[in-house]
Amino acid sequence: MSAVSSTRRSVISEAVAPWSEIAQLLRGGEAGTLVPVIIPRHRRRLWWLLPLWFGVFALLTGVLLSAGGSEGLAGAARGSLAALSYVLGVLALLAGGLWWWRSSIVEIEQGTNGVLTRYGAVTRTLDPGRHYLWHPWSRVEFVVDTATEIPYSAPVMACPTQENVPLRSIEFFLKFRITDAVLFVRTIGAGNFDLVLSSAVQDAIRQRARRMRTERAYDLRGSDVADMQELLNRQLSRYGVRITGCNIPDVQLPAQYQQHLATRERVAKERAAYDQEWGLTRKRRIDSLRMDIERAKKVRDARIVEVKAALNRAREEVAQLLEEQETNAQRVRFEIETRGRSGLIAAENEARAQRRLAQAYRDNRAVLQYELARRRLEVGATLAGSAPRPVVVRTDGAGGGDTSALSTLLTAQLLPRLAALPPVDRGAGSAGAVDGER
Repeated sequence: MSAVSSTRRSVISEAVAPWSEIAQLLRGGEAGTLVPVIIPRHRRRLWWLLPLWFGVFALLTGVLLSAGGSEGLAGAARGSLAALSYVLGVLALLAGGLWWWRSSIVEIEQGTNGVLTRYGAVTRTLDPGRHYLWHPWSRVEFVVDTATEIPYSAPVMACPTQENVPLRSIEFFLKFRITDAVLFVRTIGAGNFDLVLSSAVQDAIRQRARRMRTERAYDLRGSDVADMQELLNRQLSRYGVRITGCNIPDVQLPAQYQQHLATRERVAKERAAYDQEWGLTRKRRIDSLRMDIERAKKVRDARIVEVKAALNRAREEVAQLLEEQETNAQRVRFEIETRGRSGLIAAENEARAQRRLAQAYRDNRAVLQYELARRRLEVGATLAGSAPRPVVVRTDGAGGGDTSALSTLLTAQLLPRLAALPPVDRGAGSAGAVDGER
């Protein structure tokens, strides 16, 4: 931005203009001047009272002429003058009324408000459109633009930073709108508002610049100025004005800082170019790595397919081996079961044989016990038969036998012989001996 444009400041003022030029001044101003308030140049005068008074006078003259009762030529002339007075009075009244009606019409432009005064005192505001001011001393004193957002540019020169380095200029742009026309024109007016707004903007800009370092002064361009807008609204709300938007479009630094920033920008551009080049190289490397990764993924997928195929083959082999093992195990199990069943049958047969043998043994035992008992009886009988019998030799003579010594001697000699004989013979011999004894 050039120095001329950077030092250009908006000027707010009010202008006096006829009603036909109000729209042009409010929209465009004159010579770069912002004109939010127009003082209309009134065409309304009290000349319309002359035809009214003349009409009243003519009517009164006609009445006076009609009141005279003359006859003849003088009466005809008086009647003619009375009729002419009536006609002139009516025409004068019509002309005065039309003039009064035409001068009472006021048209307020769209987007503006008119400030109506009576005897110099503000009574009310007029909305856009046509209005009739029938009171002779009522007039629109001001026409205020209340709908347009008025742009205002206020460059601040030699604004010091945090290091007390004066900046060449800070361009500040804002838009404001008049919200209360009566408050604006009665409190401050357009000319005074220009000074107040310029001072408030400069104060706000200087406060903001005081908090910034010089090397970061360019950060003011396009920065958030909501706090400044709020501050200006608090200051200007008493005048019926509201700031609708503001920003900092440009900042001019001292020459040495501009050179420094030019170097900084050059380095930043070189860095951006290097970053771009490095970005392209990085992108190429990343693309190459991605291609390698894709190839590695394809190789990995192929190997995975091979591994899966080998795994499937191994699973098939393992399944086949398991089937064979299961078949062998089943065959072995069948063999074991067959051998077991054979052994079980053999054991059962052997058990039955043993039971039968035991049964036979028990039967044989009874027979044996019977035979044993019989043999015992036989042995007992044999033993009993072969056992020596007592021979009672009575020598006491109680029975009447021979009790001599010779019989005793014979008996003693015969006893050993009897003992040596077999049992039958022994029995016969003993019986014979007994009989012989007898």
